[in-house]
Amino acid sequence: MRTLRPHLGEVFRTLAQQKESRIEEGHLLADHVHMMIAIPPKYAVSQVIGYIKGKSAIHLARVYGERRRTFVGQHFWARGYFVSTVGRDEAVIRAYIKQQEQEDQRLEQLNLWR
Repeated sequence: MRTLRPHLGEVFRTLAQQKESRIEEGHLLADHVHMMIAIPPKYAVSQVIGYIKGKSAIHLARVYGERRRTFVGQHFWARGYFVSTVGRDEAVIRAYIKQQEQEDQRLEQLNLWR
């Protein structure tokens, strides 16, 4: 069985391309994903994100799940997502995405001592 982490980036990029979008930055953490996606104006952000979330969940269930079961009622993604448009602060957003894993690890270490 292939490991999940390297496979997810490929899946997300492929799905984004199907909606003429491009993942500019991305970082996969244990319990969430940060992505900066370039989406053309002809698509609503909710349309592209919904497509990526839905199709990736179906794909992962088929590839990594038990093939003899249906996955009705199970969830890979949380219901919501956060969106911010990129303009003047694109460099800040890119840096935030890149630094999230280290920051999450730092906060986890601090919580061990509480």
